[in-house]
Amino acid sequence: MNDNTVKKCLGKVYLVGAGPGDPGLFTLKGKGLLECADVVVYDALVSAAILQMINPQAEKLDAGKRRGRHSLSQDEITQLLIAKAQNNAVVVRLKGGDPFVFGRGGEEMADLVKAGIKVEVVPGVTSGIAAPAYAGIPLTHRDYSSSVTFVTGHEGAGKYRPIVKWRAIAHGSETIVVYMGIHNLAHIVEQLQLAGLSANTPIALVRWGTRIEQEELIGTLTTIVKQVEISQFSAPAIAVIGEVVNLHHILPSYRPIM
Repeated sequence: MNDNTVKKCLGKVYLVGAGPGDPGLFTLKGKGLLECADVVVYDALVSAAILQMINPQAEKLDAGKRRGRHSLSQDEITQLLIAKAQNNAVVVRLKGGDPFVFGRGGEEMADLVKAGIKVEVVPGVTSGIAAPAYAGIPLTHRDYSSSVTFVTGHEGAGKYRPIVKWRAIAHGSETIVVYMGIHNLAHIVEQLQLAGLSANTPIALVRWGTRIEQEELIGTLTTIVKQVEISQFSAPAIAVIGEVVNLHHILPSYRPIM
């Protein structure tokens, strides 16, 4: 079989954002793709309610990566998608949140296109917006915040993890939203204070945002690390830093019916 024949056999990979967990936030387009998928390769943070939408006849592959226990490396996931697209028409790469917001969707897109695979991206609701909303925290407000910065708190050496410039971020906007920052929280709050943020700056941690098990921890840059230690608050969680956190008390936290 020549290369041209092989390319005609290739299916299409859909990079689908599953949202933060509440199935009510999952897109209609994403749901339709799950219902007709031949193969679904899904992440660890995709909720059980959304996984139940997958076509019963589809091949379901768990590619979930959690701190300390990676099922597949990023290269292995990409190679798996390429292999499945060679024999299946509809391959769904189901990713928590949005594929292009700290979801490594950009890397997967580039590698798939390079391999000659057709790709389509289906956006999802990112947890950095949804989790604060369900906790009653508006990221912008005419009186408190006219700008927002989204940043990863999961730093490290390597090709895909540039060092975060916390000093610049501290003064870049009134509201800072940190993804994957719980394990690095002490370093983050220290760097923000060294950059000039007040020790009394409010911070909210929202764990399992939009799900039934959602919980919040409210403090300041001075107190939050100790609060996390005492309460044993753990990942996955979003951190919101800024005066908008003080609006948390106005609206009771919303819990979805799942």
